[in-house]
Amino acid sequence: MTVKHPDPKGFLREFRYQIAPKSKNLVAPERCLESIKAACELPMVEGLAQEKAGFAELLDTPQSRAGRHLFFAERECTKIPGVTRADQPRDITSVAVIGAGTMGRGIAITFLQAGYPVALLETAQGALELGLEKVREHFQRASQKGRLSADRAEAIAANATGTLSYGDLAEADLIIEAAFESMDVKRQIFEALDRHAKPGAILASNTSTLDLDEIAAVTSRPEDVIGLHFFSPANVMRLLEVVRGAKTAPDVIATAITVAKKIRKLPVTVGVCYGFVGNRMLEPYFREGSRLLLEGATPKQVDDVLEGFGMAMGIHAMADLAGVDVGARVRQERRSEIAHDPTYQAVQDRLFELGRLGQKTGRGSYVYEGRTRVEDPEIVQISAHLADLHGVKRREIDDQEILERCLFPLINEGFLILEEEIATRPGDCDLIWVNGYGFPNWRGGPMHYADEIGLSQILERMTHYRQSLGTYGEMWFTPAPLLEQLATSGVTLDAHFDAKKEKS
Repeated sequence: MTVKHPDPKGFLREFRYQIAPKSKNLVAPERCLESIKAACELPMVEGLAQEKAGFAELLDTPQSRAGRHLFFAERECTKIPGVTRADQPRDITSVAVIGAGTMGRGIAITFLQAGYPVALLETAQGALELGLEKVREHFQRASQKGRLSADRAEAIAANATGTLSYGDLAEADLIIEAAFESMDVKRQIFEALDRHAKPGAILASNTSTLDLDEIAAVTSRPEDVIGLHFFSPANVMRLLEVVRGAKTAPDVIATAITVAKKIRKLPVTVGVCYGFVGNRMLEPYFREGSRLLLEGATPKQVDDVLEGFGMAMGIHAMADLAGVDVGARVRQERRSEIAHDPTYQAVQDRLFELGRLGQKTGRGSYVYEGRTRVEDPEIVQISAHLADLHGVKRREIDDQEILERCLFPLINEGFLILEEEIATRPGDCDLIWVNGYGFPNWRGGPMHYADEIGLSQILERMTHYRQSLGTYGEMWFTPAPLLEQLATSGVTLDAHFDAKKEKS
């Protein structure tokens, strides 16, 4: 039986309106609708000809190249140097998570959804009970929304148990630490795990910035230690940075990749350095976004430019969402490394001092009415005061400078990461930034975007800011040697790594 649409001529118009929020910035959906319209209104031969022309047109667009790049990057990222088919994954049948806070709960929910029993460990009974209750509430909400049956939701939640004793983790195959981002705290936890975990258990840290090798060194089995950096909310975000320590065994990496697939995550293996790949590239991006406030920009101006480029969220809105205190604590851990720049994250540090911690307190770089962000004139006053304190001249800053100042140092850091072999391929950096930091997938990730716009342009603008920003420019805008090499020789990053792959 054929059912006729009540408004056949208006159907495509209505459908176009419905998909508009998801198809923003994309060229293919509109071309698809035009092909459907042609199929409805034109003779078959003409309709097919129009569809073929549309396909050919889309094939030669930056968005098509970006999509194909990410497609193949996902298939390459699980090919890890030094890990072969002979490195068989270990059996993982039970999982433990240390820390029942927001991140720990999210990790627990992820494994529970995949069918693993999970033990949550906390240091206080109240925190443990709260964590378990939040896990149960998650599955109850899923049932209420029709995603799970009530019986299934109850059965999954029942697979979560809690404990205050490391001794109760003795039979776990995989133990993931998701505690406070402090090296002292991590050391204490891994010393305890070394005493209580069974031989062959994989000991994983969810650290986002700290030295995994230093954490592994407090155990008698560094070969069993690996980083599993989940992104918040852990049960939603697809990315998983698999951090390979200096002594991590190949079969432990193979196990991490296998488990990641079972819990429906995208595993990208990286090496050890500050912030690994994602947060290391975030550092210059956020640094410049904050520095621009001293020089005369506002949080909204910076965020509007970045969101206009396609970022899921501007840098200041993102910091407010994550918590201003989170970044402040990370900076406290590495204060000696950034002491040479007294303006480094000066505005963020002042917000922390004022207790403006972002959405959680209703004030950060913005004022919040519920989750709606509103500009706050006080931020301009804070920025102007700090600029005066540090001798930073304020001026009008155009949108192009904001975009270049935020994106190009981020890309430059990616070049350094590739030189140091912290990331194996440019596509690995792109997958991390598209899936973990809201970089627009239709641009293919920061490293692919660099090739698209031309490495010589990035080099020229990095050199420009290095010279025009005086001492600050000399401090932070030195081009990576690999960027200089490729830009001056006219070789793309992609071609460089293709040639490198052929030689190996």
